[in-house]
Formats: sequence, structure tokens, C-alpha cells
Amino acid sequence: MSGAAKNGGSLIERSPHQLVECHSGYTYAERPTALYWQGQRLGIEAIEAQWRIPGGRRFRVRTAEGQIFELFYRELDDEWRIHSP
Repeated sequence: MSGAAKNGGSLIERSPHQLVECHSGYTYAERPTALYWQGQRLGIEAIEAQWRIPGGRRFRVRTAEGQIFELFYRELDDEWRIHSP
């Protein structure tokens, strides 16, 4: 599915294209560095929180513009999802 969808009060961006740029060292998706939202590339200023979830990783990030996003990386599907609260 391409584009944005409404889900429980938050906006979810899904696209077949690259959604998140990340630093990968020992493992893939160690730290997100930028995300693409509504056609714009947004640099990530800070990672506010990060944790493991069943099947992947989750990050709460703040962009250089001050926007907050939650990023989900599903390891099994090799897929990123972006949620904007």
C-alpha cells in the first residue's frame, strides 16, 4: 500500500520505496539517521527512546525540525513503518 493511512488517531506512512535511512554496524537498523515523510527527507536530530519488540525494533525520534515520529522496523519482513502521533 502506498501513501498515508489513518490508524487510531495517528498517521501511518507506508510506501514501497525507502522510508528510513539508518546506520548499520554490527546489525542492520542500529540507528535511524533520516526518514522520508510526505515527500520530504527529514534528518533525525535525536533518538528519544528505542526498544526491542517481538519481531523487530522501535524508535521514538525527533527531527531537526522538531517533529516527533515513531519508527518500527519489522525484521522478518525487512519493512519500516513510520507513525506520526
